[in-house]
Amino acid sequence: MKKTRLLVALGILVAAAVSAQTSVKDVPKGWHLMDLQKDGYYGIDVEKAYSELLKDRKSVPVVVAVIDSGIDTTHEDLKPVLWHNPKEIPGNGIDDDNNGYVDDVYGWNFLGGKDGKNVNKDSYEAARVYYKLKKKYGNSIPPDSLATPEQKEEIKLYRTVKDRIEGDAKEASMNVMFLKNIVEKMPWADSVLRAAMNKKEYNGDDLQRFKPVSADDSKAKSTLMALFLGFQASDLTNIKLIEITNEFYNGEKSKAEAALQEPEDYRAEIVKDNYDDINDRYYGNSDVMAGTPMHGTHVSGIIAAVRNNGIGMNGIADNVKIMMVRAVPDGDEHDKDIANAIRYAVDNGAKVINMSFGKSLSPEKKWVDEAVAYAQSKGVLLVHAAGNDGKDIDVNDNFPNPYFNNDTATRAKNWITVGASGDPAAGGITASFSNYGKLGVDVFAPGVKIYSTLPGGNQYGNLQGTSMASPVVAGMAALLMSYFPDLSAEQIKYVIEKSTTPITGMKVKKPGTEEDVDMSDLSRTGGIINAYSAVKLAETLSKTGEATQQATPDLPKAKMKKSKKG
Repeated sequence: MKKTRLLVALGILVAAAVSAQTSVKDVPKGWHLMDLQKDGYYGIDVEKAYSELLKDRKSVPVVVAVIDSGIDTTHEDLKPVLWHNPKEIPGNGIDDDNNGYVDDVYGWNFLGGKDGKNVNKDSYEAARVYYKLKKKYGNSIPPDSLATPEQKEEIKLYRTVKDRIEGDAKEASMNVMFLKNIVEKMPWADSVLRAAMNKKEYNGDDLQRFKPVSADDSKAKSTLMALFLGFQASDLTNIKLIEITNEFYNGEKSKAEAALQEPEDYRAEIVKDNYDDINDRYYGNSDVMAGTPMHGTHVSGIIAAVRNNGIGMNGIADNVKIMMVRAVPDGDEHDKDIANAIRYAVDNGAKVINMSFGKSLSPEKKWVDEAVAYAQSKGVLLVHAAGNDGKDIDVNDNFPNPYFNNDTATRAKNWITVGASGDPAAGGITASFSNYGKLGVDVFAPGVKIYSTLPGGNQYGNLQGTSMASPVVAGMAALLMSYFPDLSAEQIKYVIEKSTTPITGMKVKKPGTEEDVDMSDLSRTGGIINAYSAVKLAETLSKTGEATQQATPDLPKAKMKKSKKG
């Protein structure tokens, strides 16, 4: 999932380790919903939209599919907004609605086996492709002059992945070397702090206030405060913090090892479909919670956690049902699973699909392109996170993308790519980790220190990344579709982009650098989404029945053979 998940740039973690006791400026919980003029934060102004523009307007329910790692179906702030397949009887082992998926009550898990086992950890796409081609070509890559026309593209890919594997392994080895000492000390530090604070669970704020009384207390506090500050996640518990750190550390170890040994085929051992056949669609199981629901739970809360119920936090949309489609492991997602996840969501009524994941290689991109075209033909909006590498995706690959056959002239009309914005109180208007692109990124949305639901039934905390910015946009798209159901997906896209708040008259940091640039250099719109302005524009379009449409490219045909359910 190429760090589109939970982490800020590793450099922040390094800086935090050096100065672990230094407090950082903060933003309040739910700042991403706030209004700059009223509240002083660069949020999306959603509360004013509800109170001034939508209070007397009726809405219709909208289904939002979240293609992700899973969801806590027991969470107090999510249970009322979970999609329930209306034609499926829970737990009877029968495909009641005859859609090919047995007991798909909350959605579907394409990372599961029929025996109930699930894929949690997986390898990286570059490693999978590298070893597949290495078996074919060996260590010596043949020159183009000796290759057949069919082989040339494959050989080009082989060279690319070989260089990437070696480069990623070198970088990952450095990360492992840096983190090894911290990771090894974490259990000891946590044990010391639990005893000293007399708490089994504590968060970063608790630890910041804690006054050490011994040398061990001080060392333990420094160790874990480095992580709390590095993640800028003071609301996380010590348990969640350690889980996230171990996940990242183990992922970096896998990347470091990828140049030396072939990765385990985790998916094939559990899912047992014919991966080479895109028409073999009916695999997986109904366990959408599985073992890794943190990321998907947090994303879902941003979109639709119950509003104004006096607990937890408010989602953005107030008349939404969340459909979970589990297709994103700890590692790189498989193109086949993403393509089938999109199709499942479309076929089962989703009108918006959030995709907070990404990778740098897409060997079966054609399958995903066909699914994107299928979603477009059915009027479904796709919202995708731009990625967290601090890179320009106009020149650096980030998949999936809206370009059919990787041709920028044929762009999907139903796709929004989202970069992560922040606030001056939390590091700057642009998130230091966010990818950007004058052509490739459509809008920016809050993605720094976003407070939302976490697994555990009643848990909440801050996470950050373009993974959090994408559901901010998906939530706003669902809100607009709910209150203005006559607008098409393409019109909703138009409204979101046209109504952004432009950042003008000031420079912002180009992510990953110290360079000051115009916001318009980082995205197509040069602005941050704004719900209040979007609702006003949607009202105008809904009344007139017209919208300015951008030029639309020819699309590949969305073909899918019928196959027997299995």
